[in-house]
Amino acid sequence: MELLFFAYRDFTGRPDEILAEFGLGRAHHRVLYFVGRNPQINVNALLNILRITKQSLSRVLGRLVGQGYIIQHPGKKDRRQRLLELTEKGVNLEHRLFNNQQTRLARAYRLAGPSAVEGFWQVLTDIPDRPSSVKKPSEKQEES
Repeated sequence: MELLFFAYRDFTGRPDEILAEFGLGRAHHRVLYFVGRNPQINVNALLNILRITKQSLSRVLGRLVGQGYIIQHPGKKDRRQRLLELTEKGVNLEHRLFNNQQTRLARAYRLAGPSAVEGFWQVLTDIPDRPSSVKKPSEKQEES
């Protein structure tokens, strides 16, 4: 448990500092990350991923929209639907946050080796209550 705590602390440390420069926090980071990975995601789908209340998302999203990191579009079929995507400003911030974490993970993966990474992914896959649709690094390479 301690290793998981320390890994998470250091994995989020630098991004937390970057976010603090803009008066933002981890909730904003999560929204930026998932909107960045899922352009045109609707609010309900984002709520399902994050497992938070509409009220919580509304606060976070309102700030990100207000500060120009995210833009909302009406749905093509259902105009009541709100589709979310990062603005250029949002993309730039999300890349700063993501690149820091990606560099840290890539280093750890390189040091651990492929079989350890496979085991790590198995552990991470087995922790959440619901299965994830996230692809393993080896699957991502095969698609490229």
